[in-house]
Amino acid sequence: MTEPTEVRAFVNGAAVAVARGATVIDAVRAHDASIAEALVAGTRAATDSRGLPVALTEPVSGGMVLRIVSARALGGNGDDE
Repeated sequence: MTEPTEVRAFVNGAAVAVARGATVIDAVRAHDASIAEALVAGTRAATDSRGLPVALTEPVSGGMVLRIVSARALGGNGDDE
């Protein structure tokens, strides 16, 4: 049996198909390039379905759920102005 060449992930509720071995940033870029740019710039962050941060270089697994949030929301350092 051959393995699929693509995996399906969900970015902000939208399904995206990416090549097996693709990373979180690849999946986000497939969904919306401007959001991917914000992730790279550090103004946005990616979280998993539980709200825990995920690395942009983490490989995507089938059915992975990603949510894009404000990077500031994940800061949690109490320095809000």
